[in-house]
Amino acid sequence: MLSKAQISLITSLQHKKYRTQHCLFVVEGIKSVLEFVNSAYKINKIFATVEGIAKLGKIPQIIKLEEVSEHEFSKISSLKTPQGALALVEIPQDLQLNFDDLQGKHSLILDDIQDPGNLGTIIRTAEWFGIENIICSIGTVDAYNPKVVQATMGSLSRIKLHYVELEEFIEKKQLPVFGALLDGSSIYETDFGKEGFIMMGNEGNGIRKSLISQVDKAVTIPRVGQAESLNVAVATTIFCSELTRQNMEKKNG
Repeated sequence: MLSKAQISLITSLQHKKYRTQHCLFVVEGIKSVLEFVNSAYKINKIFATVEGIAKLGKIPQIIKLEEVSEHEFSKISSLKTPQGALALVEIPQDLQLNFDDLQGKHSLILDDIQDPGNLGTIIRTAEWFGIENIICSIGTVDAYNPKVVQATMGSLSRIKLHYVELEEFIEKKQLPVFGALLDGSSIYETDFGKEGFIMMGNEGNGIRKSLISQVDKAVTIPRVGQAESLNVAVATTIFCSELTRQNMEKKNG
């Protein structure tokens, strides 16, 4: 039976303050929980209903698993339709950003992305296109926000995210920075080379002025219709797709 202390802890993790305090975040859903079970993340504990346990299948014995009733589970779930499985996962504390790991590939830089759904979609998109690292500004929404975790559909368990002071990071950059800007060269006429950073800006303000001066190449997605702007997650997908197209063309050509 779930104690009041357990319920209080789990529900408190909806807020960044308590995620930071306890170094834990919540993962919900059968598929997502299994993704983290089979990742490098350390599982603190799994709570699941009888039906949820059956769907999870065989869980490593080292992971604590507690059976709860559906009524109890409804008290800790943040989903409108609970799936019967919830994991408390430890937030990595020793993930170092090694510049050598960024060489020879493209990585994303996110400047103050605010919407959890956007960040979750970007993480999922990055994994789809084989991008391993995402560099986030300190002002970007917390990747361990439950809405972000849910939107990644498990991709968070395999993507490396780093929160840094972007101005300091960009000053030390050793690779070209391609910035998504309205007045740049067409994405379809830009050679992204074999390595570098793709910088995406805030939903309402774009890339901040202090960072624009550090952009080596301004790139835009040509507008054909009358829409005023593109959603940042959609724009990121287009950039990742074009990167992949170019890489495949170079590989095959």
